[in-house]
Amino acid sequence: MGQNRYDVLIIGSGPAGLGAAIYAVRAGLRTAVIDRSPVSGGQVLTTYEVDNYLGFPGLSGSELSDKFRMHADNLGVSFITADVQGVENAASEKIVHTAEGDFAASAVILATGASHSKLGVPGEEKLSGMGVSYCATCDGAFFRNRTVAVVGGGDVAVEDAVFLAGICKKVYLIHRRDKLRAADSLQKKLLSLENVEVIWNSEVKEIAGEDIVEGVSVYNNVSKAQSSLAVNGVFIAVGIVPNTEMFQGMVEMDEKGYILADETCVTSQKGIFAAGDIRKKTMRQIITAVADGANAVYSVQNYFMEQA
Repeated sequence: MGQNRYDVLIIGSGPAGLGAAIYAVRAGLRTAVIDRSPVSGGQVLTTYEVDNYLGFPGLSGSELSDKFRMHADNLGVSFITADVQGVENAASEKIVHTAEGDFAASAVILATGASHSKLGVPGEEKLSGMGVSYCATCDGAFFRNRTVAVVGGGDVAVEDAVFLAGICKKVYLIHRRDKLRAADSLQKKLLSLENVEVIWNSEVKEIAGEDIVEGVSVYNNVSKAQSSLAVNGVFIAVGIVPNTEMFQGMVEMDEKGYILADETCVTSQKGIFAAGDIRKKTMRQIITAVADGANAVYSVQNYFMEQA
């Protein structure tokens, strides 16, 4: 396969993919990162400001992504802009099929990340990063002493509401049913907080604001009444979907589609590794994704030594 042959191919150029790329090149491995977008960063690009990544406080998501990409570029990482269509697990090598042709490698690191489930309502996309957030622990501090809404009813939504209640003046939790799906212990904690108000049987129909979030339009699916809430931020916690569809049947996954791999990032298939938000893990943050990238390359090196 000539110049399209690498030691390791990394699919995805978010924090996990770029972290892996840096470690792989420094380890002397012929490395390339494949992503359908020419702009690296993944979900980080939609974050208005990142204040919890060590050593880089106060940067916007795009600024931090630029620094990650610049680091990789300066080390000579090769980037291929192509839409990956599938990975063939051949006997002696892995073949990554793309719209731009096929690429071969001895090992592949899957780092395609995950996507936050969206409400799909007017204003959501327009105000993403301008008051609309999908990560309370990432962006909550920017709403200190302000009024916010959390949308959802599961563990993440309730955890987000509890977290935000500690720093915000008022927190609305908007849930489309008459009971929460979160663990009982979380529910008790939530309902004990004086500055939290649960809006039951309700759905957000629109997020209002010109340049920043100013409020939400809420529809009660029981009374059929529509109302408005004045809020400064909206935290959407209605689920996360791992971007693993193309890898179904190739590596073992859980019922939600997360790849089963521990901190070594080793999957059920030899020579294929999973890093970042696509693997089953407890915490999905920028810093843990970068760490996954490093761990994945360490495992790749061990795999190569075993094959020698």
